[in-house]
Amino acid sequence: MTGSKSRVLRGLFVNEQGLRAGWSALIFLAIVVVFSALGGTLVGHFFPAEDMRVGSPYTLIPREAALLLGLFIATWVMSKIEKRPVLSYGLTDSRRVRRFFFGLAVGLLLISALVGALWTTHLLMFDGRVLSGAAIWKYAVLWAALALLVAFFEEGLFRGYLLYTLTRGLNFWWAALIMSILFGAAHGHNAGESPVGLITVGLGGLVCCLSLWLTGSLWWAIGMHTGMNWAEAYLYGVTDSGSVSQGRLLASHPVGAPIWSGGATGPEGSVYAVIVLLVVAAGLWLVCGRNRAQWSSFPKLMRPASTAD
Repeated sequence: MTGSKSRVLRGLFVNEQGLRAGWSALIFLAIVVVFSALGGTLVGHFFPAEDMRVGSPYTLIPREAALLLGLFIATWVMSKIEKRPVLSYGLTDSRRVRRFFFGLAVGLLLISALVGALWTTHLLMFDGRVLSGAAIWKYAVLWAALALLVAFFEEGLFRGYLLYTLTRGLNFWWAALIMSILFGAAHGHNAGESPVGLITVGLGGLVCCLSLWLTGSLWWAIGMHTGMNWAEAYLYGVTDSGSVSQGRLLASHPVGAPIWSGGATGPEGSVYAVIVLLVVAAGLWLVCGRNRAQWSSFPKLMRPASTAD
């Protein structure tokens, strides 16, 4: 009887793939929260909280770096428990450089197409250039660094270990849907966010999941995420969830009904953003869908840890 109870108890925590997906996800999240909170507290001591309506790269870069460090520690710990390389969860890719820059170009084009559509239809007005001289290049580099940190953190958190782990317990697309809903909900605390903006963020998360499904890695999504954030915050200087960027190249403001212009949310709050993302998803499928068989990292992660490479 004692042996039977022991097997039942063990079955609550472990299956043929090792630690059950639910427990793995909870442990991972606990580590992320603890280390990110510690890092955030330390950074906040040296970089006090600012007006959330104005984003400064000088204070946001160390905050994002602290979050990313917490995420890396959590992923590293789980990789040791599961006996897998720490980069296994979406970062192993022999074509990482090509895919990153492909995604970067798509991200820049996506925001440019969206801003262009809003400007052409008189829903966005440019007020002129804000920066001049050396400040142009300084802030271009600072915002690029911040955009890259945000991309690594958000893709790693929502499309990295957690997505792979939930896929073990469910299946890829159910896991992708759950993580994309959570990705959208996580942006709900932004002061200027809107229902359309949250839908757009969630849809953007699904597009990134599609890229993972097609390419087998997060590098395309990281590139796209970086390009979008940089162009939005720095190049075009548009509002992002009610926040404007300190050190933006151009100044702009929305005009007209928020459902079309995006209003205080910015371009991602416009229904035009949904259309642009659907076009990107279709293009991604056309370009990468035929090479789906090149994906090899995901099946390896679905095998029990004892047999994983």
